[in-house]
Amino acid sequence: MNSTKPKLGFIGLGLMGQGFTKRLNQSGYQVTGYDLDKDKVSRASNHGVVAASNPAEVAANSDIVLLCVTSTASVEAAVFGAGGIAETATQGAILVDHSTTIVEETKSMAARLKSATGMGWVDAPVSGGPEGAQAGSLAIMAGGDEADIATVQPVMDTLASAFTVFGPVGSGQVAKMVNQVLVLNNYAVIAEALALAEAGGIDASKIPAALATGHAGSNLLNAAFPRMIARDFAPKGYARQILKDLDMLHDLAKGLGTPTPMSAQTASLFRILNSKGHEELDGMAILKLYDPNDSL
Repeated sequence: MNSTKPKLGFIGLGLMGQGFTKRLNQSGYQVTGYDLDKDKVSRASNHGVVAASNPAEVAANSDIVLLCVTSTASVEAAVFGAGGIAETATQGAILVDHSTTIVEETKSMAARLKSATGMGWVDAPVSGGPEGAQAGSLAIMAGGDEADIATVQPVMDTLASAFTVFGPVGSGQVAKMVNQVLVLNNYAVIAEALALAEAGGIDASKIPAALATGHAGSNLLNAAFPRMIARDFAPKGYARQILKDLDMLHDLAKGLGTPTPMSAQTASLFRILNSKGHEELDGMAILKLYDPNDSL
């Protein structure tokens, strides 16, 4: 390990956390990690993560703590719960939250942590999936104080091909909701397009290349169409998390007085998908609602 690099902690070693920590270990960072699931900690230990017994131990051994968990409540528990980050946080340390969380609660937690411990907070939700995390090609949308951003920038540059700062704490979460409008609605749109192609009897596998130079071409089309054609719904994210994000998006938009009718429709579709017991499948499984050969 390079002794000039900051010591890192990572809390939340699920699909994304494994990709993050592999990238960081391979890039020469010392990473101390924790997850509620001991099997995930063991898996991360195989690529160099030093296991900790709780978030407080992670913070005690880290200059920068990265966090990637599934909900706002999980963030609060990791930071302020028993054995949480706040117990050992210090002035000058920084928490980087890669989770997708409620904007106003993010602001409140950041202020609370700063007041109680002096630890800074950068909200930095991501897009790009576990493969993007491991490859260092994520899009990271950030909010935080300029000094904190400058401190974490080298680490973020290791993880992202695009690291964009949108303003103070909370701004990254607003940008992530914009991302979710574009991505999650397109899951449903792409599934609808594939169902039409298959019903029409054409070779659907040709669609991404055929449309690549037109307005319909996109990174998501290239990634989603082959997986949907193959009915590959192994999770790179979970349908339950998509529904959680769509509900958060609705609440934010309602508070801002901004209409989101397309996202409301997509939320209804994912609510049906989840109600059918498919919450642990990838978001691509929304195709099940369009597929006449799928009994759900």
